[in-house]
Amino acid sequence: QVQLVESGGGLVQPGGSLILSCAASGNIFSIDAMSWYRQAPGKQRELVATNRNGHSTVYADSVKGRFTISRDNTKNTVYLQMNSLKPEDTAVYYCNADLFPYGHTSSSNYWGQGTQVTVSS
Repeated sequence: QVQLVESGGGLVQPGGSLILSCAASGNIFSIDAMSWYRQAPGKQRELVATNRNGHSTVYADSVKGRFTISRDNTKNTVYLQMNSLKPEDTAVYYCNADLFPYGHTSSSNYWGQGTQVTVSS
C-alpha cells in the first residue's frame, strides 16, 4: 500500500547538475527518515545521503560539498540536488524510507524501484 516513486534520472555531462525526487504515498502515519542509495555495476549498494525527521542530514564522504538532500514534509517528498557530477557518480539511485504505516506500532522500511543516473560526455 505504501509506495515510493522516484523521478529525475537521466544522462548528464560531467560537471553538470541533476535533481532527483522521491515521493512517498499511501497509508502513512509518519516518516522518520528518507535516504538516497546508489549502486554501480560490480559494487555494493551504498548510502549517499540521509534526511532524518526532515532536518538532520548525513552524507557519504564522496559526495560532500556536491550533493544536497532536502525534504518537503507537506508532500512526503525527498530531493537530491546533485552538482559537479563526475563519471564515478554513474549508478542506479534508490530512494529509501523508514516510516510508520497507520495502525502499526513499529516502523517499516521501503524501497523505490530506482532511477538511472549516467554521467558521460
